[in-house]
Amino acid sequence: MGEPFHGGDGLAAWFQQADRNHDGSVTLEELKQDADRFYKTLDTNHDGEIDPDEITTYETVIAPEVRTGTGFGGVTDSDNDEATGGGRLGLLTIPEPVTAADTNLDRGISPQEFQTAAEKRFGLLDSNGDGRLTLPELQSARSAVRSNALRPHKSQEQSSPPDDMPPPDHSQDPQSY
Repeated sequence: MGEPFHGGDGLAAWFQQADRNHDGSVTLEELKQDADRFYKTLDTNHDGEIDPDEITTYETVIAPEVRTGTGFGGVTDSDNDEATGGGRLGLLTIPEPVTAADTNLDRGISPQEFQTAAEKRFGLLDSNGDGRLTLPELQSARSAVRSNALRPHKSQEQSSPPDDMPPPDHSQDPQSY
């Protein structure tokens, strides 16, 4: 849902706390409970809506690396929208994972919109349709997103980077779902 995890294996840490019954998998209900927990963190004025000011706080203070057009450390990749922001850090290629929950485009996110987004994202992540997300499945999804983000996406008139340029090291990048 856009929650960043800095340092170490943030995905494993998130998984352990989201797996409330500690059975080694996260169900839709557990994911929705975790989304509700994060929603309450974002709704700082506790008015039942994540408003534009709270989204700005999320994008500038809580998770500046998920802003579209900027990567961790302010690196910009305007030619590959999926590789920017949260799209290169998460389990799904959603460049602005919190803002994307605003389905009625009123610039605010209701608890229902956030829950609906959690349900849709669970469906996308549950690729085998068993109703459970395991840590290895999520690690695989993260690897696929990162592989795609690292692959050059350029138009035919753009030139390739120099052969002596090393690939970016994303091992310490935060991630989000």
